[in-house]
Amino acid sequence: MKKLGKYKTGQSCLYIKKLEDVDVKVLKEAHAFLQSHPEAVFIDCRSEIEYLFVGHPAGAIHIAWQDGPDWDVNPDFLGHSRKAASVNRPVVLICRSGRRSVEAGRYLEKYGFPEVYNVLHGFEGDMDETHHRSTKNGWRFDGLPWEQT
Repeated sequence: MKKLGKYKTGQSCLYIKKLEDVDVKVLKEAHAFLQSHPEAVFIDCRSEIEYLFVGHPAGAIHIAWQDGPDWDVNPDFLGHSRKAASVNRPVVLICRSGRRSVEAGRYLEKYGFPEVYNVLHGFEGDMDETHHRSTKNGWRFDGLPWEQT
């Protein structure tokens, strides 16, 4: 897959990556990508509890990759993602820190999704030296639109 032009690596610490070739976009440009590509499906693949109580990016839909109590892969993830993305729409995945969304994205690619992106560092970002999130990087840290249910 080819790079998407103006969406290239920059100074910000949060990126969106196209999984197959690891294309990189700066966080605020990732937000701009979503704004300029209204056909893109923005999926928050965290657990339901995280989505509801920690908050989520505005405009993201919730399809859990894994959920409690056993934290198994959601057997409905593929079907719900296919329904949300319909025909060949770009899919942008976000989780807490960018790790689960990579797994979920690779899974979608395996099942034929042609354009899948991952938001590196996710919604809450990496932990700082005191083991707190949202203090170094992440969607919320960068002041991008989010809401809490």
